[in-house]
Amino acid sequence: MKIIFFTHPSFTSHQSMPRFSKMLSEGMKNKGHEVHIWSPKPFFVKLSKINQLKKWLGYIDQYIIFPMAIKKRIKHIDKHVLFVFCDHALGPWVPYVKKRHHVIHCHDFLAQQSALGQIPFNKVGFSGKMYQKLIRNGYSQGQNFISVSNRTKLDLGSFLKKEPFLSEVVYNGLNREFSSEIQGVDILRNELSENFNMDCQQGYILHIGGNQWYKNRKGIIKIYDHWRIHCNNKLPLVLIGENPDDELLNIYKDSCFKEDIVFLSGVSDAYINKFYNAASVFLFPSLAEGFGWPIAEAMASGCLVITTNESPMNEVGSDAAFYIPVMPNHDDFTEFDGWLKEASKVLEKVISLSDAERHAYISKGLRNAERFNQCSALNKIEALYKLILEQKIE
Repeated sequence: MKIIFFTHPSFTSHQSMPRFSKMLSEGMKNKGHEVHIWSPKPFFVKLSKINQLKKWLGYIDQYIIFPMAIKKRIKHIDKHVLFVFCDHALGPWVPYVKKRHHVIHCHDFLAQQSALGQIPFNKVGFSGKMYQKLIRNGYSQGQNFISVSNRTKLDLGSFLKKEPFLSEVVYNGLNREFSSEIQGVDILRNELSENFNMDCQQGYILHIGGNQWYKNRKGIIKIYDHWRIHCNNKLPLVLIGENPDDELLNIYKDSCFKEDIVFLSGVSDAYINKFYNAASVFLFPSLAEGFGWPIAEAMASGCLVITTNESPMNEVGSDAAFYIPVMPNHDDFTEFDGWLKEASKVLEKVISLSDAERHAYISKGLRNAERFNQCSALNKIEALYKLILEQKIE
C-alpha cells in the first residue's frame, strides 16, 4: 500500500498525538508499505513569540496555507493511495480528499461535546465553539473511521449526519515497552527517593496526567486529603505531568497535607516505568477519556489501578482495576462528600491488601494489559486499511 498520513504540525503542543502518529507511520513502514507524512509547515507561526498570537498565526498555516498545498500536491497522487487522518481534530482537511480512499482515526470527542455545552465541567468560549464546528463540519464528510474505544465510536455516531461506510474499534497498542520486573520494589523506592528528593520508601500514591479538566487532578488532591484525614496511612501523593496550573496550585496550597504532595514534570520514560513499578497504587479518577493509556501502562508495569467506573476507563481496566464513581459537581455538597467517602474507602482498601491479594490483582492486570499489544493493534489497522482500499470510489 501507499499511505499518506495527515498529522498535527510540529508547532502545536500535542503530546500523545505525535506518539500515535509515529506508531502508525513507522508500523506501516516496517510492514513494507510506502509511507508519506503531510503536515503544515511553520511559516506565519514563526513571526511572533507571543503565545496567543502564535496560536492564531498557526491557524493561518494550518487552515489557509496548508490546504493550498494539499490541493496542489493531490493532483499528482494516483487513485490507489490511502489518505489517513491520525486524529479527527484534523477534520478541516478531510473535504480535500473525501472522494479518495481515506480513513479517520478518532480518539475522543470531549472538545466537541464541551463546545456544544454537553459537559458542564468545561466551558467553551465563542471562538472555541466555532473552531470545534469547523472540525466537525470536516470529519463529518468522511466515510471511514477507526475509533480507539467503543465509547469513542458511540460518541462519533452521535455527531455524524449519515451512516459511514466503515466504523470500527481498534484498541490502542502500548507505544513503548513497560516491564513489571525492573528490580526490587525497595531498591526502586530508595532510588526514586534519592533522585527526586522525596521520601517514598514506604510506598506512594501515583497519578500521571496533564492539567486538562477531564484528568481531574483537583479531584485527586481532594480524595487524598479526605483519605489522610480519615485513615491512618501516611503515604505521599506523587503527580507526574505538567506543572500545576493556578487553580490546581490553590487547591494544593489549601491542603493540610501539602508537604506530602509532590509534583514532578519532565520525567523520562525510563523513570515513568520505575514510578509505576514502585507505586502502592495508581489513582486515575478521570471524568472522561478517549482511551486511557495510563491504565494499561500501569497494569503492564505491575501496578494496581483505581479508576472511574465509566467507559472507556472500565473498558481498559476490565475486571483487573478497582473502581469509583465519576466525580459529581461540587455544587451538590452532599453528593460530592459521598463521592469523597467512597473514593477514600476504595483507596484504603487497595493500600491495605495483603501481599497475596496484591499479587493476585497484579497478575490479573498483567494479563489484561496483554490486550493492548502494539503489534496486534497494527495488524488490525492494516487489515482495515486494505479493506478501505478495496472500496469503489467515484
